[in-house]
Amino acid sequence: MERGDRLFRTGDVLSSIFVVRDGGFKTVVLRENGEEQVLGFHLPGDLVGLDAVGLGNHRCDAVALTSTNVCEIRFEDLAGAFADLPSLHKQLLRLIGQHSNRDQDHMAILVRPQANERIALFLLNVAGRYRLALFPVHAFKLPMSRGDIARYMGLASETVSRGFSRLQDDGVIALQGRVVTILNAGALGRLAQHEEMIEPPRHNERRVACIHGAV
Repeated sequence: MERGDRLFRTGDVLSSIFVVRDGGFKTVVLRENGEEQVLGFHLPGDLVGLDAVGLGNHRCDAVALTSTNVCEIRFEDLAGAFADLPSLHKQLLRLIGQHSNRDQDHMAILVRPQANERIALFLLNVAGRYRLALFPVHAFKLPMSRGDIARYMGLASETVSRGFSRLQDDGVIALQGRVVTILNAGALGRLAQHEEMIEPPRHNERRVACIHGAV
């Protein structure tokens, strides 16, 4: 899929869930004024499409942030796949749990009173998600734009850009395009008031096995 392509749209009937292999997606809804509200970001190893599991129809659009590959798991095939591959069931449950945790992370960001706290916590969350997908913790590429990040955090784009620049000027991060390198994880953790989020993982997480080819 190419940047801007939609994996599904609001109202589509649930047919499959997807695992992001590379690139990334944002899930969005349109406000009454036509502006886009970003609900979440989906990075390598993440599931996309769980919003429709409850009612059977998608409640948002999933938009590719970059050139992206996904692994499709047809919803009607899940029961048979679980019977054939018990380990897949455990991996999928783990990913569903991580998806739920990200909703809580989003709320934790939105309730922060200061913009710099929101930005620091966002970067720590993204670093932690790349870590779970077995990517480097301290250097990672943000597939989303500053505008997307702003709409996700309830801030102005200019505020996000200034926040990133301030972190770089203070020697907390280094920026090269959309590549972020965390230079001082302790300072970033203190700024976010979530120092525990920079601790190394106790064990490696594995990404869910693909049972269909990329689409």
